[in-house]
Amino acid sequence: MTPDRTLRRVKVVDPSFFNWPALPVALADTIVPDFPLTNKSFNLSYAGNDL
Repeated sequence: MTPDRTLRRVKVVDPSFFNWPALPVALADTIVPDFPLTNKSFNLSYAGNDL
């Protein structure tokens, strides 16, 4: 923050950005048809349009 309390730099990320690394761990012992269910469980975004 600057002295006048404004932000100088901001990095905007999708809320699901930090959940993506957990997806391979969750899918380790599953079959491919389980992917849609697992994906929705984590509420992941592909295009970042959840902002």
